[in-house]
Amino acid sequence: MTTKDTPAAALGLPIFGFRRTARLALFGLLAIGAASVWRWRAVFDPMTITGAIDRYPAAPLGFLFVHIAASLLFVPRTLLAIVAGLLFGMGWGIVWAASGSVAGAIAGFLVARYINSGLIDAARLGPVVAQVEGGGWRAVAVLRLIPVIPHSLANYALGLTRLPLVAYAFGSLLGQLPMTIAYVDLGATGERLMLGEASWIEPTLIGLGALSLSLLIPAIARWRAR
Repeated sequence: MTTKDTPAAALGLPIFGFRRTARLALFGLLAIGAASVWRWRAVFDPMTITGAIDRYPAAPLGFLFVHIAASLLFVPRTLLAIVAGLLFGMGWGIVWAASGSVAGAIAGFLVARYINSGLIDAARLGPVVAQVEGGGWRAVAVLRLIPVIPHSLANYALGLTRLPLVAYAFGSLLGQLPMTIAYVDLGATGERLMLGEASWIEPTLIGLGALSLSLLIPAIARWRAR
């Protein structure tokens, strides 16, 4: 029997040690990346990101990749929604911004679930976790509608729960959509403003409507819970 055919346990290789090391290494890389983004946050503005993506022919795929990376490194998703409006306009901007937002949410969710992998028992995190798990996609949607909860932080926190991935993704899509539409429209209108083709009324109304909805729905949910 060759060394290649010998089981890892027979060779004395600490498989679980490798797994823990890999999880810690991934956590370290994410922490370093987030710190770097915070250190050079002044570089991340909509026009700079738009210019970097727009120069490539596969701009939608590049946008999705950037959105996933940004979600993992605590870059606000509202910034990427504005970029989507600048790059693709209102219609396709909503499609790509919503897709990138959900893809980034799933990435953070899976990374947190992989890094945790039994280290933290979700049942010990308190009754809020139990309510979220019991509420399923509806609870995720309500959480996403609260503007003060950072997108990346919610992704990682929800990854510690036992929520099914499909319910999490569906709730994230619905909950993130109002603000996504508002900020995509802001980006699309900003481009039209630079060309002298837009007014302020439409984006203002859409933004106010989306913000009102994101504040109203959690309030109604709390009232019904009482």
